[in-house]
Amino acid sequence: MDADSVATSEGNFMSGAISPKDRNKGVQEFFVGVDVGGTNIKAGVVTSSGRPLSSIVLPTEADKGPEHGLKNIQHAVTEAIEQSPIRMRNITAIGLATPGTLDIPNGILMEPANLPKWRHIPIRQIISDHFDKPASLQNDANAAAYGEFWGGAGQGAHTLALWTLGTGVGCGLIVDRKIVEGAHSHGGECGFLYIQMENGRPCATGMKGTLEAYAGAAGFVIRAQDALDAGAPSSLLRELVESGSELTPLLIADAATAGDPLALQLIDDTAKFMAYGTANLMHTIDPDVVLFGGNVTFGRNETELGRRFIGRIRDEIKELSFPVPSSNIRIDYASLGGSAGFIGAAGCAWSQFGVEAVARSQCHAS
Repeated sequence: MDADSVATSEGNFMSGAISPKDRNKGVQEFFVGVDVGGTNIKAGVVTSSGRPLSSIVLPTEADKGPEHGLKNIQHAVTEAIEQSPIRMRNITAIGLATPGTLDIPNGILMEPANLPKWRHIPIRQIISDHFDKPASLQNDANAAAYGEFWGGAGQGAHTLALWTLGTGVGCGLIVDRKIVEGAHSHGGECGFLYIQMENGRPCATGMKGTLEAYAGAAGFVIRAQDALDAGAPSSLLRELVESGSELTPLLIADAATAGDPLALQLIDDTAKFMAYGTANLMHTIDPDVVLFGGNVTFGRNETELGRRFIGRIRDEIKELSFPVPSSNIRIDYASLGGSAGFIGAAGCAWSQFGVEAVARSQCHAS
């Protein structure tokens, strides 16, 4: 299938990310999205309706330095195009999603924690120059939020928040259909909202009392170990740990599924912490949709434990927020999984360089 065939098959655009009146149904465009992580690079070709046409994963090899890593990013772009029905000449732009810190307006990767040798890299210009294509740069959590907003569980939303539960707690915010970047490219760092004012647990940054310190995977495990050390009632979880099993979120989830009371309480507490964070966002940006993604979501809606977790968040929010938003907000799991980042990165490129964006820019300039 060539680009023209894909454009024809895409005649019925996916709804929601931008209102139907903002979509130019006569033009189909193609973008490459690249999600750069500390371990892997995910990339794919995505249509201007948010549908991925390819998806590839390559190692970042970040420890070999930025020059080597940038070559891997370039290879990922090339590979993503080769595995799609689209050729390079059909690509409108390339979207990059990377961990922070960033200088988004200038396209610079500043000091990312999980890319320790990468410092002050003009990554957007390097990729743009290499492929002779315009490029965009966005924080990875923001890109994932835009991916869900554009082509996932957040389609149709006006204002959206995406929580990503992993080692830490990531967050991306969409307000009035635009990513919240902030004045210093640090917008949406809501994993560092404070939920404990005194004697708070430290998170990886050293800040104490943050949401991440309690609800991130690392904090989750520390809370479990502290509870075991304090003699909290537990049969299976204690037995598993004392027999030599490593205490991990997965082990806790398995124990909870088997009915261990401590494991269930730990997960319920995590839901309560996330409800605190969500209520803070509700009182700040009043989203119509809040989504939860990442690896620590307990099987999501496919398991009883995952349904219990999201249900507890919903119940807690009713007690923590005003009646109107709590009655109308949609709280659910994200749907794109590990593809959200590269799909969202492509979406960011579309929102900046697509024909509608260019037309709006020219209209405003005139």
